[in-house]
Amino acid sequence: MGIRVAVAGASGYAGGELLRLLAGHPEFDLVAATAHTRAGTHVTAVHPQLAGLDLTLGATDAAGLADADLVFLALPHGQSAAVAAQLPAHVKVVDLGADFRLKDAGLWQKYYGGEHAGTWTYGLPELPGQRAAIAASTRVANTGCYAATITLALAPLIASGLASPADVVVVASSGTSGAGRGAKVNLLASEVMGDLSPYKVGAHQHVPEIKQATGATSLSMTPVLAPMPRGILATVTATPDRQGDPQEVLREAYAGEPFIHVLPAGQWPHTAATSGSNSCHLQATVDVDSGRIIVVSALDNLGKGASGQAVQCANLMFGLPETMGLSVFGVAP
Repeated sequence: MGIRVAVAGASGYAGGELLRLLAGHPEFDLVAATAHTRAGTHVTAVHPQLAGLDLTLGATDAAGLADADLVFLALPHGQSAAVAAQLPAHVKVVDLGADFRLKDAGLWQKYYGGEHAGTWTYGLPELPGQRAAIAASTRVANTGCYAATITLALAPLIASGLASPADVVVVASSGTSGAGRGAKVNLLASEVMGDLSPYKVGAHQHVPEIKQATGATSLSMTPVLAPMPRGILATVTATPDRQGDPQEVLREAYAGEPFIHVLPAGQWPHTAATSGSNSCHLQATVDVDSGRIIVVSALDNLGKGASGQAVQCANLMFGLPETMGLSVFGVAP
């Protein structure tokens, strides 16, 4: 018997990706999966890609999760805290929602509303010091998908003193799965196909998380809904504070990191290359006209941006090889 694992919120896209990864993990035994409106439904009726996985979705309550050694919470923002509070202290938890990411209660209330639940260890292993902190924790707050994409591009540049923290501009496009599985008119195929549309302009909830993780003091972000099911492509620009090669800074920061790939000169990230993987692809240059640093970052929002990242953190929490059960390589075409 391996490590007993449960997933709350298993009917969503991130929950389904978690089930797929866990079903193939050599050390994690998937013992329970819960949903809300889909409780009592066989998993293949919700996720037909998981044919062969014999599992019926249960009701989302602590009683159905407390038997596990590890619980993944793939619930809507604001719903994880109540479930987590009912779980025994010995049960390790990775929360894919935003409930425990922010340190500042005022920023939580400003961007999400309601009472701030507290702060857990931030689940981005590639940040300095975070790998050891995650390994020592029983409660980990997984990154947001945009936050992972942008933080991996920006944090080393600010930490090295190359990029100014005071003037960061981001334009980032995300696939429709980033908006969740709920029925919404703007996510219908007829509305999305052939269209790019900005949303939450000037007020996206991942901005304070990105600033907290990178040290940026001013960040303007324009998110764009793209006509694809999964993936994020972010273009991050910043004013340089000194002379230097941003690509070399990224290469040095991520040397030896299994999931972060700074591409060779002349190659630029694109979302399809990261699909189905836990990798992030990066490329950087300096704009010949403005002199601004430009970094382009791509990852799978359900992989390194959510479920893959959560499994990576769980591996660390149980002393397993960090890459176990995760793919470095994307799926094509």
